[in-house]
Amino acid sequence: MATVASLNPLESNNLCYRGIVGGVDVHTDLAGQLFGIVGRFRRQLRRSTRGGFDTDGLTQSQVELLRLVGRQPGISVREAAAELALAPNTASTLVSRLVGDGMLVRTVDPADRRVGRLQLTEPAQQIADESRAARRAALAEVLDRLDADERADLARGLAVLSQITRMLQKETTP
Repeated sequence: MATVASLNPLESNNLCYRGIVGGVDVHTDLAGQLFGIVGRFRRQLRRSTRGGFDTDGLTQSQVELLRLVGRQPGISVREAAAELALAPNTASTLVSRLVGDGMLVRTVDPADRRVGRLQLTEPAQQIADESRAARRAALAEVLDRLDADERADLARGLAVLSQITRMLQKETTP
């Protein structure tokens, strides 16, 4: 297991990691590692659970929007755009397409008729529920194989990833 010794920006735009792996000092491009690992993780989780929205020929943005609405029924189009870091017009286009495909219902907020609220249709909600359960089960199975130290390392890593996400959101929020 690697032990972080220091963050060392060897190049101006690269975050590099200096650590010890098997007693050997190594330098690794953190940004490249992060892109690779997160991408592989998402793809493998999709393959492992085979189903849900990922098999419906939807774009990744559409899948993310459907999953968000599944987690937060009644979310506004504007809130969804902000949560997914999408331009409002891009989110609106995604919503229109998914409404047309029968996966989303857009209603007018009675308190503010300018606000559109989103809900999954019943078939989409069923897909979301089944997909979420399959992903959770697949992850629970492999997480159970980690020892306590590995789970603690993962929890710390997730906290850092969450912090990085918030920092990126602050930089891109007008």
